[in-house]
Amino acid sequence: MRTALGLAARGLGRVWPNPAVGCVLVDAQGRVVGRGWTQPGGRPHAEREALDRAGAAARGATAYVTLEPCSHHGKTPPCADALIDAGVVRVVAALGDPDPRVSGRGFAQLRAAGVVVETGLLVDEARALNLGFLLHRLRGRPLVTLKAATTLDGRIATAGGDSQWITGPQARRYGHLLRADHDAIAIGLGTALADDPLLSCRLAGLEDRSPLRVVFDSALALPLGGALVRSADRLPLWIITTAAATAARRQALVERGAEILEVEADPRGRPTIAGALSALAGQGVTRLLVEGGGHLAAAFLAADLVDRLAWFRAARLIGGDGLAAVAALGIDRLADSVQFSLEACQTLGDDRLELYARSRDPLSPAP
Repeated sequence: MRTALGLAARGLGRVWPNPAVGCVLVDAQGRVVGRGWTQPGGRPHAEREALDRAGAAARGATAYVTLEPCSHHGKTPPCADALIDAGVVRVVAALGDPDPRVSGRGFAQLRAAGVVVETGLLVDEARALNLGFLLHRLRGRPLVTLKAATTLDGRIATAGGDSQWITGPQARRYGHLLRADHDAIAIGLGTALADDPLLSCRLAGLEDRSPLRVVFDSALALPLGGALVRSADRLPLWIITTAAATAARRQALVERGAEILEVEADPRGRPTIAGALSALAGQGVTRLLVEGGGHLAAAFLAADLVDRLAWFRAARLIGGDGLAAVAALGIDRLADSVQFSLEACQTLGDDRLELYARSRDPLSPAP
């Protein structure tokens, strides 16, 4: 199952709106006869890939699958049928599929055909891997990872806006790896204006893993001559806006290849975070990486809609006049602070990466 989870991770950022699934087929002698993972675009599914590799050796085998095999007819035939037809005699699945088109039906179909079904093996690991898919199906929103690259005192730029580069090359390469395994990456208009970023994945060999680019822009002030708009014909660009945006600006951006998603505005006229996540989920996005800047980070945190933190710390100090990674949250009591749990740390040259998860389970009912 650990091998299947490793295979499933290969699909992160490439298979949305489908889940990233891995499958390993093991024969009666304990030999691996087939491996598969969900392919780009969401198909073929992991089970189909593993069965095709195994061929006749799949008969009598056990399938280790990270998610319940599908039982419905979509753009591909049901994986439960494929496993039955191939003669698989046992299916060990980590996690059930909450999609209402499946949700236990895959397991029931397998059992009805005489296949032994066992569930729950490495369920926590499988749940963590596909948390974006689970949130999409159960909460109608994507997983949100907030990424920050700061000094030791939590600054992302000097008072004059100088920020390139706070972290070193190893940390920056890891940041591009994060882009590669998320469906979409988001920034605010302020970051777009200050940095004129491309927001692509620029790791050698992973250039085709660039995520969907998303900009929060309440009045569609994004410059038509900026890097984001100029590249919209080859790298998808979605802009989250409000009713304040004019028809002329909408048309100009759409003509250059951008897609406009209008959501409700908050009292300050900015797109609501909940509305934006709902709109992105409606388009199939399951994993969102939020990169900047401080006001957008604060908006996500204030809305209690950050699930994970990827915090890069550089071994340098700027001081209190530098720009903070998170803008004001208006918190008066420490008890009201947003709390996370440290999951892992990694040294990257002179920098340090800290990975955190929300202390509260994002799939649990709201308090």
